[in-house]
Parts: sequence; structure tokens; C-alpha cells
Amino acid sequence: MKFVCLFLLVILIMLQYRLWIGQGSLTYVHHLNRQKQAQMEENRILLERNQSLSAEVNDLKHGFAAIEERARSEMGMIKKDETFYQIVRLDDGPEDQD
Repeated sequence: MKFVCLFLLVILIMLQYRLWIGQGSLTYVHHLNRQKQAQMEENRILLERNQSLSAEVNDLKHGFAAIEERARSEMGMIKKDETFYQIVRLDDGPEDQD
């Protein structure tokens, strides 16, 4: 009878070890769930970025308005027969320095 009780106690200890400490334990599963959530968040951010870039590529391939907008804003280009006006603001003068 003592042998059976000792055997059952050893099996209980081994199962408890696997439950709390070993691979597949509760802490290990919790750690994996946190990694999974972080990866899912990163995937969501990258998916949004990819969709934005895909829309921009599609717009550049099929729309001349986007190309024109980029040329005007990034390269300072103007259309033929357009006049470019640059407004420079002048300061009112030096402030009173006492």
C-alpha cells in the first residue's frame, strides 16, 4: 500500500511540475499569448501601411492628379503658361529693445 501511495505522489508531483513550470505550463502559455497579441498588433499596423501604400501606387498608376500634386509639392514644378508667385512676409521692423 505504501508503494502505491508513493507512486501516486510521484505522479502528482510530476503533473504539477508540468502544469506550473515545464513546457506547456500555464506561465508558458500566458507568455505565448502575449507574444501572439504583440504579433497580431504589429501585423495590423503593417497591413494598414501596406493598404495605404497600395492605394498610393494605384493612384500614381492611374491618376494624373496625384502625379501632378507630387510634382508641384515636392519638386516645385508649375504648368506651362502658369505664373508662380511667392509671397515673402517682411517683419514689421525691430521691436523696441529697452
